[in-house]
Amino acid sequence: MKKVQKELENVVGKDRMVEESDVDNLEYLNMVIKETFRIHPVVPFLIHESREDCTVNGFHIPNKSRIFINTWAIGRDQNTWNDPEKFFPERFMESNIDLRGHDFELIPFGSGRRSCPGMQLGLIMVRLVLAQLMHCFNWELPDSMVATELDMTEQFGVVMSRTKHLCAIPTYRLNK
Repeated sequence: MKKVQKELENVVGKDRMVEESDVDNLEYLNMVIKETFRIHPVVPFLIHESREDCTVNGFHIPNKSRIFINTWAIGRDQNTWNDPEKFFPERFMESNIDLRGHDFELIPFGSGRRSCPGMQLGLIMVRLVLAQLMHCFNWELPDSMVATELDMTEQFGVVMSRTKHLCAIPTYRLNK
């Protein structure tokens, strides 16, 4: 966080808000986002359908087969990444790996014709919002909590339940 904040101070300064035009100049922030998507892809599995019979690594794949691509496992592959469980944005420092689907070691939005249609908007929003949050706030754990007490257990699924939520959520009914 401190490295991103230092970069924001150098590129943007403290007298104005981060703007979309600033984001391309925030190299360390972009490395943090790549590393975040490597460890926590948008979805853990991509689903594709084969267009024709083919053979991949000796396996016959019939036409119209559904193919599940485990992006979660790709981001943690020890043959591709050194110390894959560690959050280390600097691994992208001298790297040309892109997260837009051109490099198969990092495909959080899929690749090719079947990549996520909202990828560009998603990337713009994630980069801009994260930059603004890091620029405007210092984040810390509450009430002298230490990092080892923080539950970072991953939950898979399109919908995740809210756990340990402290405020009541009002229910509204429509009257006929």
